[in-house]
Amino acid sequence: MTTHRIGILTGGGDVPGLNSVIKSVTFRATELGYEVYGIRRGWQGLTHMKPGPELDPEYVVRLDRRNTRTIDRTGGTWLHTSRTNPRKMSGGMLPATLAPERAATMQIAEGLYDLTPLVLDNIQHLGLDYLIPIGGDDTQSFSHALVGAGVPLIGIPKTMDNDVQGTEYCIGFSTAINRAKELINRQRTTLGSHERIGVFRIFGRDAGFTALLTAYVTSTRCVIPEASYDLDLLCSLLVEDKRNNPSRYAIVVTAEGAIWEGGALAEYGEVDSFGHRHKVNVAEALADEIKRRTGEEAVASELTYDLRSGDPDGVDTIVGITFANIALDLVEEGQTGRMTAILNGTFTHSPLPDPKLGPRRVDIASMYNLERLRPQYSGRAGRPMLLVTAD
Repeated sequence: MTTHRIGILTGGGDVPGLNSVIKSVTFRATELGYEVYGIRRGWQGLTHMKPGPELDPEYVVRLDRRNTRTIDRTGGTWLHTSRTNPRKMSGGMLPATLAPERAATMQIAEGLYDLTPLVLDNIQHLGLDYLIPIGGDDTQSFSHALVGAGVPLIGIPKTMDNDVQGTEYCIGFSTAINRAKELINRQRTTLGSHERIGVFRIFGRDAGFTALLTAYVTSTRCVIPEASYDLDLLCSLLVEDKRNNPSRYAIVVTAEGAIWEGGALAEYGEVDSFGHRHKVNVAEALADEIKRRTGEEAVASELTYDLRSGDPDGVDTIVGITFANIALDLVEEGQTGRMTAILNGTFTHSPLPDPKLGPRRVDIASMYNLERLRPQYSGRAGRPMLLVTAD
């Protein structure tokens, strides 16, 4: 046995199912005789921890079967999370323990610092033989950098956007679809009572998988970032849907990054360390345009954070437990630079995604009907169950 200590962290947004991974990694690792250190607040834990003879409880916690026994019964992440990018940290966010002269050696631009050397020092200080980061594109992009620096690492993909390269499924996706279905169906009575068009906003800055699958299971229209759309076409389809519905309502699901032809959504707020800013609420903008062009009453509804909160469903629990055990299999084999994955509907692993590839996106030709602005229902034989392919 060459591996003695494993570190695990969760980065980026939380999703249901993360605690199942943390618990399962801990149970399996301790069974194998390894120690497990939980890194708190994502990558921030490895930039802001205070090195010393004792663990810094603010950022590092020893995990065992006792303190992780029941964490899988709730959502969120027991280790907490943050959107920290150690390669692009602003001067105002530098850890207080970092000496100015050391910080100066890591400055890459005015007011911007690459703390990768500090992360490597802290990994060494903790004596981590392996690191298991759980996260989406942003989290795994820094994982890719650490592997290049020689850190043994196995990634686990999670995001309800389901857009990480190299896998057909990411933890959090199934729960998001189930929750969106429940919330939309619940609002049908109000939309019908007032005879309105409902516009539901769902996460998906770059990829429309969540919006697409939500529309699939609710039999509604949807618009996604991969295809700008004809707003007049959407309006006519919604008016047609409303007219043909005995309850006199219609529904469209919009991903946050979807925009109509000739349209644009402003961004606001500070740019985060991964280069993202908040977009103006596309559901409100779309509802206003629908009302202006059709004269029909339209109401916007925000579903985003509801989809990522609460307990995981059965699928995300199963995937979380299985991904954790595949990660430990890879640790046992001494592999590195890999990511747990589902490919062709089968549990497996793949190379850690190259950040240059960007997020995986919906294949318009096979998954989306541009003329009807809805998922493609026909020709499904031989296609993946979740409309998703890994390439």
